[in-house]
Amino acid sequence: MATGLRLDKLLWHLRLTKSRSLAQSIIAAGSVRVDGVRQTVAHKAVSVGQVMTLAINDRVRVIRVTTIPLRRGPPSEAQSCYCELTSSEVIDASP
Repeated sequence: MATGLRLDKLLWHLRLTKSRSLAQSIIAAGSVRVDGVRQTVAHKAVSVGQVMTLAINDRVRVIRVTTIPLRRGPPSEAQSCYCELTSSEVIDASP
C-alpha cells in the first residue's frame, strides 16, 4: 500500500470528483482543507488518518482517509477507503 497520494489524485481516486482537472480547480479555488489547513496546491501529499473538508456543489463533506487507494476503481472500492464524519465526530476530533 502507498503511504501518501497527491491531493488531486486522491480526490479523483475516491470518486469525489469526476476528473483530476476538476479536482485541481477545486483545490486551486481553496475549497479543500486537510487537517484544517486550506490547500491551494494539488501536489500536497495526503496520508492515512488525515481529515479532509471539501466544499463541493453547495455541500460540505468531512472525511477521514482510512486507506490510500492504488487505483480509481469502482465506487464501492473507493468508498471503502474513507469514512464520512458526522458533526459530533468532527467536534471531537478538533484540537
